[in-house]
Amino acid sequence: MNAPRNLAFSVGLTGGIGCGKSTVADMFAELGASVIDTDQIAHALTAPHGAAMPALLAEFGDGFATPDGALDRAKMRALVFTDDTARARLEAILHPRIREATAAAASIATGDYVIFVVPLLIESGTWRERVTRVLAIDCPEALQVARVMARSGISEDQVRAIMAAQVTREQRRAAADDIILNDDGLDALRPQVEVLHALYLSQSKLKQP
Repeated sequence: MNAPRNLAFSVGLTGGIGCGKSTVADMFAELGASVIDTDQIAHALTAPHGAAMPALLAEFGDGFATPDGALDRAKMRALVFTDDTARARLEAILHPRIREATAAAASIATGDYVIFVVPLLIESGTWRERVTRVLAIDCPEALQVARVMARSGISEDQVRAIMAAQVTREQRRAAADDIILNDDGLDALRPQVEVLHALYLSQSKLKQP
């Protein structure tokens, strides 16, 4: 087994809902990167018996749990996208726990370099200083809406409410060091990933002690 990698070089992968972050992250993983997905960590924290559930139910009430004891994500999503105070309360519980779990996963990562998948990387205000490069996955807004509606079965209004809580496409592109355009299928996506993987691999080697 490889030893954990030096974290002097890391990539923060971000993008709006429906842009294809997971698809791109999987491609990087196939090429040898260690991928740490903060959404997956958040799901684990809010699963039945998840580490964040006692604090969440104490804050929001037992009505925000599903019958099996997980977070009722649909109910919470409906609340936080209409109530900024509720969103801040949720983030105050989840973000420190996500950060701790992310650091623990990074400390044992064995890939060629580490990619952190962070949907709200730019919005958070803290992640930019924690990664070497920011990679934005980009696509037209109409395509975002269509993908999320097909995937999640939620209305266009709900999708656009989620998008409105995120930075704009233009802001995300401006903040990124690298951009992958995901608007034309896997065959167009893979070469872009391969080019950036080569770049990240070379830069990660330069950063190694």
